[in-house]
Amino acid sequence: MVWALSVTETISYGVLYYSFAVFLVPMREELGASTAQLSGALTLALGLTGIGAVVVGRWLDRSGPRWIMTAGSLLGGASVLGWSQAGDLVELYLAFAGIGLASAAVLYEPAYAVINTWFRRDRPKALLTLTVVAGFASTTFLPTSQFLIETLGWRPALVVLAAVVAACAAPHALLLRRSPADLGLEPDGRPDPGPPPPVGSAADAPVPGIALDLASYRGAGAAWRRPAVRWLTLATALQMVANAAVAVFLVAYLLQAGAPPGLAAVAAGALGALSVTGRVVLTVLAARVGIGTVTAAMVAGQALGVVLLFLLPQPAATAVFVLLFGIGFGVLNIARPALLGQYVPGVVFATVSGHQALVGQFGRVVAPVAGGALITAFGFGAGFTAIAGCALAAAVLLVLCERAARSS
Repeated sequence: MVWALSVTETISYGVLYYSFAVFLVPMREELGASTAQLSGALTLALGLTGIGAVVVGRWLDRSGPRWIMTAGSLLGGASVLGWSQAGDLVELYLAFAGIGLASAAVLYEPAYAVINTWFRRDRPKALLTLTVVAGFASTTFLPTSQFLIETLGWRPALVVLAAVVAACAAPHALLLRRSPADLGLEPDGRPDPGPPPPVGSAADAPVPGIALDLASYRGAGAAWRRPAVRWLTLATALQMVANAAVAVFLVAYLLQAGAPPGLAAVAAGALGALSVTGRVVLTVLAARVGIGTVTAAMVAGQALGVVLLFLLPQPAATAVFVLLFGIGFGVLNIARPALLGQYVPGVVFATVSGHQALVGQFGRVVAPVAGGALITAFGFGAGFTAIAGCALAAAVLLVLCERAARSS
């Protein structure tokens, strides 16, 4: 099941999100629209993904992932097909509205909920498998999309990709179930020895070492009263702001600083590759030190990388920055669901996670606009100082998460 989800996540991210960059130029030439107008469609999709994550989270807690992820794949395929037929901006925006809602149903949030339900002891390994494989979505689908465009043209290329996304409905419908009990199993795949323990027992605690008083919960609203959940949510949003701003403005800064265009492009691309490395490092060290502590250190390293980008001479500054910032680039993809699984009971995990995703997605949408305004007014120094501040604040909040959880 984990491997099937890993493949469908790679396809969904590759087509519904990353492929847009490749289709931007041919769309601009044929539709006669500006880059800003076309990019607005993706911004709309991102916003609807965040809003939709709240609704999807509630569905997952009540009914499980099987049919919502199946429907999401079919909607995603239909929406990409609609994208292929768009003749103006209105039709393009309508297609991307569907892509945004489909993304809420098939991307990381529902997959996290599946892993949280099906795994306890092996949860970090399952999250690592999922995010490492899906981390190659851009590596796989950017060149694939470009090849299809060159071979078939951009509209037929999207028809092919629409069929690939829709095909993900099959493994979702055939393999996903609400809980291990549906197959006579316990979490981590062990045979079910008998009736489940009562709610609130030690077996219901997602991860040993964090004492959860499940009787104190009355739905997701009570979970939000835990300081650890609030700090984790804010830390997620701040790191999302930092990551999104760097992804948008790094190349422009490096070019202004005199870096060769080739170096700037390689530096930006290396962030994604190093994010996979960072997830592996996080999983290995978390077993010894604790996932919250390691995550905080890696996010703080991102802030240090920004500082050194301005203090060290080039090209050493770029190399050190890419290493430190890239290692922490994707750590919250593993750490956030793993930590949230410690802080809240499984019956409200998806609902709370959906709200967290909405806040994080808001950060991703706002970062380019706010960062662009700050850089325009005060220069790249001010913009990257704000990025470092967001990363450092996120690291501090992650430390507070762990302290609040252990003291509760």
